[in-house]
Formats: sequence, C-alpha cells, structure tokens
Amino acid sequence: MPDSVLTVGPLRGGAIQENWLVKIKDFDVEYVLRTDAPATIRSSHSRAEEFRIVQTAYAAGARAPRPVLYCEDATIFGKPFALYEKAEGVALGSRIVKDMSLGGDRRELTRMLGRELAKIHRVLPGDPDLAFLGVPPVDPARTHLAQLRDTLDALGAKRPALEWGLRWLDLHLPHAERVTLVHSDYRTGNYLVDDTGLTAILDWEFAHWGDPHFDIAWFCAKCWRFGRTDLEAGGIGPREDFYVGYEIESGASIDRDAVAAYEVLAHARWAVIALEQGERHSSGREPSLELALTGRIAAELEYEIVHMTPPGRWRQA
Repeated sequence: MPDSVLTVGPLRGGAIQENWLVKIKDFDVEYVLRTDAPATIRSSHSRAEEFRIVQTAYAAGARAPRPVLYCEDATIFGKPFALYEKAEGVALGSRIVKDMSLGGDRRELTRMLGRELAKIHRVLPGDPDLAFLGVPPVDPARTHLAQLRDTLDALGAKRPALEWGLRWLDLHLPHAERVTLVHSDYRTGNYLVDDTGLTAILDWEFAHWGDPHFDIAWFCAKCWRFGRTDLEAGGIGPREDFYVGYEIESGASIDRDAVAAYEVLAHARWAVIALEQGERHSSGREPSLELALTGRIAAELEYEIVHMTPPGRWRQA
C-alpha cells in the first residue's frame, strides 16, 4: 500500500461487492474503494464497467458518488479497484424507513428520488462511453425474462411458483415505448440520506438498457418497503409523490398498468437474485450467514408473486 494512504478499512453494506474506506495523507476528503468480492452473481457488471456507468450518470447530473479513478494494477490492493469520493449519510433501508430524523421532509425526499431517477433515464442508447452495454434488445422485458430463466437453469433450481410468475410476466409485460439507461437496483437501501435529505445514489453494477418502468416499479415494489407497506414509494412516502417528481423532471408520463406488471417482475427478479446469493454460500465459495439467510427470502417472494397473479389476472397469449 502506498505511504500516502493513512488507513484502509472495510465498510458495512454491499451485499455483492467489497467496499473499503480509504483516507489519504494531506486530503480532507475520504474515499470509498470498491472491488470484487470472492464470489459474485452473473448479472453484475465488472468494476471497470460499473465505474464507466457512474461516470456517465454523474456527468448527466444524477446524484452519484463522484468517480475518482479506476485502477487495473493488482499490486496496489491485491486486485483491480475503483475509487469514489465518499458521500455522507445512512443507507440501511430498515433504519431509513423507521428513523424520521433522516432524509429531511419525507414528501420532498420522495419527490427528489423521483427527480433523480428521471435524470438517470436521460442517458440514452448510443452513448459511446457505454458501448459495452451493447445494442438495446428489441424487447427488453422478455430479454430480461430469458436471462432470469437461464440463471435458474444454471443454479439447477426447481421453483414452480417462480416459474408460474415468469409465465405470467411473459404474457403481461408491456413492450417498451422508450428505452433508456436503467439503474436496475434503484431502491431504499441503495441511496444515502443525512438529516437534511438525499446525498447519493449507490450500487450501479446492474445498470442496463431497458424500459424506464423497470426502475419505477423496482423502487415501489412491496419487497423493498422494509415493512412500511402503507408507503408504496420505497417505504418512505406516497407513490404519487414519487411519480410527480419523476414526471415533472422527465416530461414523460408513467404508465400505471406497466408499473403494476413490472412490480411482479421485481419480485421474480429479487427471488432469483436471492437464490444466487444463497448459492454463493452453499457452494462453499463464500461462506456467509448473511448470504445463507438471503437465499431463504426466495420463498417469501414466491408467495407474493402467487398473490399478485391470481387466475383472474391471467389472459391468453
């Protein structure tokens, strides 16, 4: 480690990647070093790709952490890493929804999160810095469904309730009217707040080209309200406040029916990710009680999927 580095210590949070606090001699600013965990999941971008996504979003005006540098030299930290300026605040979702001293005015926070999401969605296909994301699929929703099925097959998971939900989604997800950059994990727990309001949007490793309703639904999905099911926008405020912030900033209207279908997708996707997290533990690649417990969440998510897709909500292809 270079002599100019005073301290390096692990940070809590980051269920998929490792985050380290870095303090450098003669600098008042603290930094977060982000690098690969011993085991990851299939849909996560590399740290180099994630860094370029954050650079692009930051340049578009989104409240992302300020990107500092990406380093391929493994001799410095033992493996490649990205460095970001540390943003202050609390990210723990279960604390944010309960501690009303955080986030300032909650209705304003809810609207602001809608506005920030709209800024992310200003990034459009064709941006040369994001060429690694490839050409947007013709049908982003069903491309994503195919990826979920591939992941289930790779895990060897036999989950009838989840398959039920995936088939419902195949019949009901709308075709995207516009395609933008989507954060893909925009939710309570992945942003920082202090006692005045929002300070940063975190965890960009799943970003891809897709339907903006994907992000809107992920934020509002019941599985990310941390027990505050009455506050449909991330457990912090009314759904309509989130919508108002988004629509004013973006100038685009939100299709409520599309969001409802994408909320089913949110539960299915989180169930697949939970199974992947559990497999990281059970495979022996990364023994972890947290990963093991995450794997057990899949059954709760499957219950919600079945509850959200009763026979009366089915239609023929």
